[in-house]
Amino acid sequence: MFKRFVGCIREYKKDSILSPLFVMLEVVIECLIPFLTAELVNEIKAGCSLEVIVRYGMILLLMALLSLTCGGLAGHFCATASCGFAKNLRQDLFYNIQHFSFGNIDRFSASSLVTRLTTDVANVQMAYMMLVRTAFRAPFMMIFAFVMAFYMGGKMAFVFVVVMPILGLGLFLVSRKAMPLFRRVFRKYDRLNNSVQENIQGMRVVKAFVREERETEKFAAAANDVCADFTRAEKLLALITPLMQLCLHIVMLVVIFFGSQVVIQSSGQVIDVGQLSALLTYGIQILMSLMMASMILVMVTMSAESARRIVEILNERSLIENPENPVMHVENGDLEFDHVSMKYSEKAEKYALQDINLQIKSGQTIGIIGGTGSSKTTLIQLISRLYDVTEGAVRVGGVDVRKYDLETLRSQVAVVLQKNVLFSGTIKENLRWGDKNATDEEMVRACRLACADEFIRQFPQGYDTYIEQGGTNVSGGQKQRLCIARALLKKPKVLILDDSTSAVDTHTDAMIRKAFREEIPGTTKIIIAQRISSVEDADQIVVMNGGRIDDIGTHAQLLERNEIYKEVYTSQNEGGARHGEK
Repeated sequence: MFKRFVGCIREYKKDSILSPLFVMLEVVIECLIPFLTAELVNEIKAGCSLEVIVRYGMILLLMALLSLTCGGLAGHFCATASCGFAKNLRQDLFYNIQHFSFGNIDRFSASSLVTRLTTDVANVQMAYMMLVRTAFRAPFMMIFAFVMAFYMGGKMAFVFVVVMPILGLGLFLVSRKAMPLFRRVFRKYDRLNNSVQENIQGMRVVKAFVREERETEKFAAAANDVCADFTRAEKLLALITPLMQLCLHIVMLVVIFFGSQVVIQSSGQVIDVGQLSALLTYGIQILMSLMMASMILVMVTMSAESARRIVEILNERSLIENPENPVMHVENGDLEFDHVSMKYSEKAEKYALQDINLQIKSGQTIGIIGGTGSSKTTLIQLISRLYDVTEGAVRVGGVDVRKYDLETLRSQVAVVLQKNVLFSGTIKENLRWGDKNATDEEMVRACRLACADEFIRQFPQGYDTYIEQGGTNVSGGQKQRLCIARALLKKPKVLILDDSTSAVDTHTDAMIRKAFREEIPGTTKIIIAQRISSVEDADQIVVMNGGRIDDIGTHAQLLERNEIYKEVYTSQNEGGARHGEK
């Protein structure tokens, strides 16, 4: 864990070193000020002149200004170091998440990843800030103040040593009780954020079913659960301050009581008034340093679980990685599934796909239909290696997908997934996800193929129309067509549409398929659909059932021999006929 976080400091090493250096200078000056003040008190008691008082005053003023300067510089470098550390930490986390396979993402919920990138990083940043500055100040101040206290007060300084173990034991017991509570509360944070995420994403459904009150109750329960655990932890940590105050007052009473006796009995020969005042000041400095140390302990206790959760993501290696000498060119759109079986994890008992054998020639149009849960989407996700096969092999262009460079493979296999996603930005910016260097003419051509150009031109700003986050200001059908156009801009050798025309009317669907046949004949096209009309003119249609291929054939062949296909076709056509009669 330590090495992981040190690696995130990088260009902020200088600031991380300069901050504690200036802190140490500040501590030295602060500890010399009580010494000089004690000397001044003794000089005044002895009846010194005004000139002596002014000289001491000027020295003390200069030292105060130096202390202020050192403290300001320490704060400046500490802020730069901690904020820079947090920035690098977030970048490293986000970078690693970007390389996760679908299998890795399945292990962590989206809400948990968001919590780790925000709340957990903020906790670790705060802990780092305290470690860079306060963690150096507290022990250095304790040591230097104790040395000066011993120099000024002799054996009386050992009263501070007696108090330290008592306070240390109390801090240890409190942190030991609080740590499990913080571990538990961060897991509940994930569930809380998940509740928020689900509610916001499904806001239309919530309102349609008038479930606002139920969702509010659900969130309130999760929030109260987090609050209860945090309250228990904070109550424990709150014991630290009164414990510190108790120790401080005991030390002050002891020093004042015995110190005053020594001053009076020795007539200032052993300890004078100046030394006694300095001893009190050093006592306060020592105990305030202990207070700072307790604050560090609190922050480290809170952030330890956050640090563990962050390192868990940083150490997570993608289940899908490039081979040592990857193939950097995809020859063509030929596809082959050779006795492919797949399950989502090693622990899974059931295979999602079993013994899939399928050959597709470059340029062919293949339709895939099947009931819900028949693993249609899982099948096509193996082509672009979003998941790896458990048994067998998937080949693109005659080469096993596991031998390709991932970027090379995925740039030649365009997938329009079942859940269409548009990002906040203009239509042009969204389209250029397919090709960042695409010209306006290329974007228009792709949109015409996807039957999107017509509705885009109806917008007042045309291709410069701003798309809200998630594409909420366009219809479902428009969103699907924009996603298809975005995929076409990749100029892929394999184009996969995963139920990506479900929200468009049958006429537009037919126009899109016609454009594909005429304009991109060399591209292998795989269309997953629920409507028979979307795949009936395909070269081959694959019927999936329970993770297996039930049958392969043309529309006419499947109508003759396949019961599943006939049932779907009959139900859709009878429904259409009844609708026409009405």
